[in-house]
Amino acid sequence: MSNKPVRYDPWDDLFRGFFVRPVDMGALGSATEAPGMRLDVREDDRAYVVHAEMPGVKKEDIHVTVEGGLVSISAEKKEAREVKEGERVLRAERYFGKVSRSFQLGQEVDESAASAKFADGVLELTLPKKAVAQSRRLKID
Repeated sequence: MSNKPVRYDPWDDLFRGFFVRPVDMGALGSATEAPGMRLDVREDDRAYVVHAEMPGVKKEDIHVTVEGGLVSISAEKKEAREVKEGERVLRAERYFGKVSRSFQLGQEVDESAASAKFADGVLELTLPKKAVAQSRRLKID
């Protein structure tokens, strides 16, 4: 290990990768970014309720799995647009992306009673808690 001082130049970080960054042409709007997924998880005595924001994703491209207390949500987004002037294609843009989130809940979920709804870009999961077996004191003979 060297005790030689290292000079830090903030301009290096500013321009590093400047010419390799994708340029947003404005035609796809936010579709040029990876689809994000923001989660809200609420809990009451009987269930967990999860709201996952997935704008621009189609219902058939969403996959949810529940194993015990582990919840996994994944979604795929595909979008393509062309801007034509007459028969000439002036610009063609495509976007394909996948996002996924997994999280552990504090209690196991009753998968048989779980439900999911998707409306207006928001996935709502209702995940009932599995009944916890009560411990009992054993009588010693």
